This record gives sequence, C-alpha cells and structure tokens, in this order.
Amino acid sequence: MSGPLDGRDDAGYADLRDYASIGDGRTIALIARDGCVDWLPLPNLDSVPPFAALLDAANGGRIALAPVDEASVERRYVPGTNVLETTYTTESGRVRVTDSLNTGLAGRLPWCELGRRIDGLEGDVLLRARVEPGTCLNTASPWVYDSVHGKVLRLDGLTMAVRTLHEESVEVTTRSIAVDYRTSPGSRHLLGLTSTASEPLYLPTPEAIDEGIDRTVANWRAWSDAFGWDGPWPQEVQRSALLLKQLIFAPTGALAAAATTSLPESLTKDKNWDYRYSWVRDTAFSLTALFRFGVREETHGAISWMLRILREQGSQPQVLQRLDGTQRPDELHTYDVPGWRGVGPVRSGNQADGQLQLGIYGDIFNIVQLYVDHGNVLDEATGRLLTTVADLACDQWRSRDSGMWELPEEQHYTTSKLGCWQALKHAVHLAEIGQIPGSVDRWRHEANAIAEWVSEHCWNEELGAYEWYPGSGVLDASILLHAISGFDRGERMSRTLDALGAQLSDGPYLYRYSGADQEELTFTACSFWRVSALALVGRLEEARNLMDELVRGLNDVGLLSEMIDARTGAFGGNLPQALSHLALMNAAITVHSEEQHRAQAPLADGDG
Repeated sequence: MSGPLDGRDDAGYADLRDYASIGDGRTIALIARDGCVDWLPLPNLDSVPPFAALLDAANGGRIALAPVDEASVERRYVPGTNVLETTYTTESGRVRVTDSLNTGLAGRLPWCELGRRIDGLEGDVLLRARVEPGTCLNTASPWVYDSVHGKVLRLDGLTMAVRTLHEESVEVTTRSIAVDYRTSPGSRHLLGLTSTASEPLYLPTPEAIDEGIDRTVANWRAWSDAFGWDGPWPQEVQRSALLLKQLIFAPTGALAAAATTSLPESLTKDKNWDYRYSWVRDTAFSLTALFRFGVREETHGAISWMLRILREQGSQPQVLQRLDGTQRPDELHTYDVPGWRGVGPVRSGNQADGQLQLGIYGDIFNIVQLYVDHGNVLDEATGRLLTTVADLACDQWRSRDSGMWELPEEQHYTTSKLGCWQALKHAVHLAEIGQIPGSVDRWRHEANAIAEWVSEHCWNEELGAYEWYPGSGVLDASILLHAISGFDRGERMSRTLDALGAQLSDGPYLYRYSGADQEELTFTACSFWRVSALALVGRLEEARNLMDELVRGLNDVGLLSEMIDARTGAFGGNLPQALSHLALMNAAITVHSEEQHRAQAPLADGDG
C-alpha cells in the first residue's frame, strides 16, 4: 500500500512523471497521482496560475482530493478522451475519482469548469478535498468573500466558486474551502470549481457540472472517432494525438509548445523557460501528423492562424508567438518563488523572442506544401507572403544564426542552412504548380548552392558524420530532421546515425548536441527523430526495435516531457511537451509508411 503523499519529497513536490493532464481548449490542469491539482492557469493557459504548487509547494495553491487513509492508486484516461479516472483502494473500500475540465455543447465553455466526480465502488471511504488558491506566484493574495449565493474565492481578477454534491461537511477559512465526503457502494459525490476573470461568475448546479463530465466524455469520443490510424503503436499514437489536442488553444488555433513554464531542463544550469507559446516549428510537425490522421478543423485553424500572424509581422518572421496572436511575446519576467524542488528561476516569457533562426523558413514552407498537397488552395496574400519568405531564405542562408536550439552563440549551423534549402525546394514546387509567384530559377539555384555548401563544408570524414557547424568537430542531433526532409537518406546520413548513437546516446535516448550530457537530460524528441531517420535510410528493424523501447518510457497515462533521465526514467523540462508527442506520432507514421513501401516493392517489380 502507498500513502496519499508518497512520491513527493519533504517539501511537497511530486515527481514530474506522476502528472496527468486534462484540458478544455483554453487551459490545462496537471493532476498528481495523489489527487492534487498542482497546476491550473486561469483563465488561459498562459495566465499567471492561481493553482501553482508545481512551482511553489508552500504558497502556490492546489486543489486536493484523496482518501484520508493510505491508498493504492490506479489511473487511466477514459478511453478516447482527455478525462482522467483514478481509482483508490484503501483497507475500508474502493473509490473512483473522474476528473474533467468540462466542455459545452458547441465546444469550450465561456467559463472554466472543473468537475471531480466521486463514485463509491466498494465499502466505506472517507475523502477530503481542499480548494486552496495560491498567491499567483507571489503577486496577489486570495480571499473568501460572501455573496448572495454563498462563498466565493477572489484572486487577481478571478472569481471562483466551489460546488459540492452530497458532501459530509464543509469548512471555510479566510483563504480556502475544505470538504469531506464519505462513499458507499453506488454513491455519487462531486467537487466542482467554476471560474471567470474580470466578468460575472456563472454558478452551475453541482448536478449540471456532473452532467458536464458525461458531455465532455462524449465530446472527446466524437473527436477520437474521427481520428484514423491503422498502424503500429495505436494506443501511444492516439494518446499523443489527444494530448496534442489539449495543447491547441481553441480561441485562436495556436499550438502551445507545452502546458507549463520553468520546469528545469538542467539541475545545474539556468535552463528554465516558459513554453506556453506557439512555435512555427511545432506547428509544422503537428500538421504533418494531423493531416495523416484525417483531422481537418485543427489543421485548417492552425495554418490560417500562423499565416495571419506571419503577414502581420511583415518582412522578418518570428519563431514564436503568444497564444492570443499578439505581435510580441511578453517581456522576460522572473517571479520570487522557489521553482519545482527549489530549482529556479520561475519565469514568464522566452529568450528566443527576436532571435534569427533560419530553420523557420523550412518550417513555414513545409506546413504550406503539406496543406496544398492535401487538396487545399492558397489565397493571393499568402502566395505573396511566401514569395517574400523564399527571397529571404535566398538572401540570408549565408548568415550566422542561433540555430534550432536557440543558443546565444550564433554560428553557421548545418541544420539552419538545410532549413533554407528545404524552404527553397518547397517554394520551387509551389511555384511550379501555380500556388505562389516568384523567381523559380533563382530559388532552384540557391537551393542547389546550399546543398553543395553543406556537402562540402559540413561533412566531417574523421567524425564520420555531418558536424554541428563547419570546423566544430562535434555533433548535433537535429541533423536527423534532414533525413526526414529528404536532404540525405543515403550512406552519409546512415553513418551520421551511427556517430550519434556512439557519442550522443544514453541507452535508447539522445542528447541534443555534444556536451549536453554535462548539463541536461536527454531530449525526448531527438530519440523519436532517430527512429524516423533509421527507417528512412532503410534500417527498419533497428527503427522498430528502438521505437518499442522508447514507448516504454511514457508514464502510466501516456505522457511525455521535454526531457528524460536515461538512467532513472525521471522526467525533466516542461510537460506535456508537444514536440515530444509529435516526434512519437511522426516516427510511427514513418515506420509504418516505410514498412508498407517495402512490402509493396516486390509486387511493383513483378508487375514490370
């Protein structure tokens, strides 16, 4: 048997691997195995969170719900949904808690509604709940107020109300509300929280919140039923798609890179960043997957949002955007709170804002070509925008930049050059099929010049690999993306894979670049890119075996973080991480496609 707080350290922080996430298209809650909601930004995912024990166990705030006595824990998502079921077994009985951020009849609700349903299964179980808002990262103080319809909690422009069904007792303090429930076989109880920001608060009945959980299950299942995948690793692929759907900010269609900020990439270096922004790179990878699975609304919404933002930015596309689409990300701000397990700083904002990253040009064109190749048509304004971007790639590919890893040291990074090559190859294709205007001969010439430059200056025969940048003599795992882009799927790329395996791997996992093992954990997405690259260079058996090993690294409900400790399996960095799940999905697609191609090849030869 495990106690309710097992898995937390003495300061009250849970292992990052212990979290499951639920979402409603506007925000995401993280729930630990012990039943505590330790992270819930309100009203939006990128808002300062009133419940942030994830980053400040003492004062951050949480919504706790668990048996009073020691309990063992089993949990899963309701199949085909982002609704979480946790079953607790105590000496006196068994109880199931179903957690949902409820949605409405036509999508997200205009308020936030958290429903925590309690079903008695066996025996008699006493549960205790506590709704205790925090200090919004030490920027505000919560307080309980009287209203005409009962107590409400107010904090930094938020108004929140606790709704209960068949409770045994309620205790109200100046800053929190505690509720006890006692279950019996077949009993139904509920803890609900409804919230608005700078507007009146709608108060649904507890029964309506409970009904909302069933409606939300039906909504998620309707989405999942339209999701088509008949390939390998079906459970992991579908769960990754559902987690990706959580990270799509419904008001605009933007894809958040992750649900959190400031979870450490390193325990020794200052590598805590806010990932509640939308990167062009992640949008490109997401559309690759979502098109394959037959998802229509999200793909159109994401590309339309991204292209609108790029048009507003003018001549120089930015690598990341706020979820609401405003031009500039927030100023970098540091909060006076300890951070997860004392590893600070805790920040909002991201240092990548304003960097030159040449790879963005390839990402933009990859998105657009996918969109067109799936039977869609570009408008004239988008065509003119893409002409400008292609011309920028021609002009800027010789420049130093910050590279994919957003480093402060600008270099002639190999994969940055190849991002421009990818953009120009796609631009030529789009021009030839009449989708964009422009200088096709110039684009083709510069694409060939980039390919020649990379082949001459970025291949290191002694290393047996493409090197990070000319003369570096070291490796960068992002070169794997250019097996995927089609730049090289031959001997050089295969040798590069061997070099990466020898120098950057720790078990099945890869570090981002040479030297990263001295200051951070392995980067989850790189490991799945390696699967795709192995398949594309014809090493399918290795690819499948590696994929089998990697999917065993998901947590008990199928989540992936930005980074993984290869020795212990512990999660690091922000989570759930879109790029990690996108890399998993695209690896599954690639392996399946290559296996199908290989199976059909003998038939094609025989037909000749």
